[in-house]
Amino acid sequence: MMRRVLAVCLMCIALPAGAQEVLRPQEQSRLARYDEIAGNALLQAFQTGASGDLSALTRALSGTPQVAFDQGLSGDWNCRTMKLGGQTGLVVYSPFKCRLTFQDGGYLFEKLSGSQRTKGFLSMRDGRAVYVGVGFVAGETPPAYTDLAPDFAGDGTIQPDIAVFERVSNQRARMMFPAPVVESDFDILELTR
Repeated sequence: MMRRVLAVCLMCIALPAGAQEVLRPQEQSRLARYDEIAGNALLQAFQTGASGDLSALTRALSGTPQVAFDQGLSGDWNCRTMKLGGQTGLVVYSPFKCRLTFQDGGYLFEKLSGSQRTKGFLSMRDGRAVYVGVGFVAGETPPAYTDLAPDFAGDGTIQPDIAVFERVSNQRARMMFPAPVVESDFDILELTR
């Protein structure tokens, strides 16, 4: 256990300047309101969700988060999107393909299939693993997060993404997106393999 903690600390110290993007105020605000947004969206989901979707949501949120990063995270994953709150209440999609690649003291994350994709970087920020990336419609070439205009909020095909990452094991993890730009109030991307 101590080795894991030391490895995570060393990864955070070793981050090159470009690996941890400076967050725009919009994404800082979304992270600051994380607990409030999650609570409201979960209430809506449990009030309106179908029993099968609620079972999937419960499974995705089960398990105690462990040390966020471990070398065993690299590789291909199945990932399933769950949209909570807003227009939908709760919608659980079929699994897609995702990939985590160890890089620059954190992980490059890519959602590789489905009509809505995302690509960005996971790193430690203020004691938690945070994903900063760009969501995009399949077929688009997304810019890097750092290339987004300061006031860009999304245009229906490209949007800024921010999420909290929790690893339950090297076979289960979750990314939780507060106030995503598209369709819902809170998204969960469940990762399994």
